[in-house]
Amino acid sequence: HTGPNRKMVPVKLLILGARNTGKTALCVRFITKRFIGEYDHKKEVTYRCSRALDHEAVDLEILDVACKEDAAASLESSIRWADGFLLLYSITQRLSFLDVPRLKKLVEHAKQSLGSVVPTVLVANKADLEIGREVTTEEGQRLAKELRCGFRELSVAEAVLAVEAAVFQLIRLVLDQQRPLPDRRSYMLTVRHALTRKLTRSKTMQW
Repeated sequence: HTGPNRKMVPVKLLILGARNTGKTALCVRFITKRFIGEYDHKKEVTYRCSRALDHEAVDLEILDVACKEDAAASLESSIRWADGFLLLYSITQRLSFLDVPRLKKLVEHAKQSLGSVVPTVLVANKADLEIGREVTTEEGQRLAKELRCGFRELSVAEAVLAVEAAVFQLIRLVLDQQRPLPDRRSYMLTVRHALTRKLTRSKTMQW
């Protein structure tokens, strides 16, 4: 329970992936809990909702960009807008899996992450279509490790709770990254005071 006067924390997520991987279906499933299979892929849509997570009131926006081939330039502003990223592929569509490293590179380039980890969760969709599987779970896990992402394999069509878990995992990564500065600063001050006490006799001490 977040309480009526609790400040909303804004979190902006971008969902990226090849065509027909279930990006829009995932957004709609998360927001409305319903599954709808067919969508108009020509429009860019921002979904907005609020959720309570770990005693935080989160004002959530999820941007579902329209599929365009070779749209790196137009994606850049969307990537810069977002705090966290869902990278989606279909286990029945190997090409969508092979496209993930390119998308992650676009994210890192636009965010100019300089070594810091950009909050990202890799989502393997269509786990209900086992008979058409072209990407193993282990391959997905291995890629997520290489790209320093979280990983979820799920079926948007069959499991609303798994979809919620994937989005909440990403929101937590974003919130964790937004939090550490004051924590880190107070930690550094603690270390500094401890060292100052040890070095009080030194007249040459500098910080």
